[in-house]
Amino acid sequence: MKNARVALVHDWLTGRRGGEKVLEVLAEIFPSAPIYTLFHFPGSQIPEIEKRSIRTSFLQRMPLLRGHYRHYLPLFPLAAELFDLQSFDLVVSSSHCTAKGVIPGPEALHVSYVHSPVRYAWNQYFAYFGPGKLGPASRFVIPPMIHRLRTWDVASSARVDRFIANSRAVAGRIEKYYRRTAEVVHPPVDTDFFTLPSSEPERKYFLAVTALVPYKRIDLAVAACNLRGYPLKIVGDGPDYRALRKSAGPTVEFLGAVEGTDLRRLYQEATAYLMPGEEDFGISAVEAQACGTPVVALGRGGVLETVRPGETGLYFEETTPASLAGALDKCRVMNFNKASLRAHALMFSRGVFREKMETRLAEMWREFKDSR
Repeated sequence: MKNARVALVHDWLTGRRGGEKVLEVLAEIFPSAPIYTLFHFPGSQIPEIEKRSIRTSFLQRMPLLRGHYRHYLPLFPLAAELFDLQSFDLVVSSSHCTAKGVIPGPEALHVSYVHSPVRYAWNQYFAYFGPGKLGPASRFVIPPMIHRLRTWDVASSARVDRFIANSRAVAGRIEKYYRRTAEVVHPPVDTDFFTLPSSEPERKYFLAVTALVPYKRIDLAVAACNLRGYPLKIVGDGPDYRALRKSAGPTVEFLGAVEGTDLRRLYQEATAYLMPGEEDFGISAVEAQACGTPVVALGRGGVLETVRPGETGLYFEETTPASLAGALDKCRVMNFNKASLRAHALMFSRGVFREKMETRLAEMWREFKDSR
């Protein structure tokens, strides 16, 4: 890849979630590559990304974008297709929505790292738009719009030469929806920052760190802790905030956005980290383990690759408050070895991810060039 002209593509830059952490490492691997993204909220990324050449789509100029960018979803595919990538030899996209649908040059290699096929169009459609979730007008607008998005999503998957998935669960979705194979490289976790506490804290609460959106199923965590009267701290915000706040009992606390050392301390002092919804991978669960905190999770999806039941956490099997509450009861009386939790988390470190991605991208590039 020494002389290759490389472009990086990411859906949008509005915060530092799992996708952005993948992009950060890709940007380290390709320090001169411009970053193409549908829109960018200045100041939302680390300085190393903010100072890069960031090239946005026409959506950047749309009114009320910062608070209502989801309303522009029907324009996302068009915006991705209008990026001019014809001068690049290698295009690496980091995609959970439409980034993988860009149009590379005919002689270019396109490798797409997929966090998930569009969740609200495929496996999480009913979590977002199922019975009782749409108003009278939306029932006539949303289903056909999502149908068109699915059609485009499948068609545009043919523009990708090689897929890399962030988990075996996501690789399975790629095979199911796109009929394509994908190898797996787990995303990076900052295990240098998320570390064990210097002394054993008094663990009094359960913790969830997540966007408050339907498929995360934070409603289950709230209901389970209401049922038992267990303290629960919730970090994050999102469209479900008001409904969750309304249903929360006196032991549930909403903390909003928390970052840095304050977030690390919350991980370190929690009895357990809760993951009540099906996750693609679940970086926050690994961050918790790096801090010596076990995970209680729904036994589906990416968590099957990140949590070892009985060693680094527990699974619950039914999406009911009673099932989760039973797992919380069990977790409270178990003793987890902090060294084992930490050692497991180190398997997903930033350094491990970078080494694997550099190796595989270089191999894919050589194979591509040899086949021309």
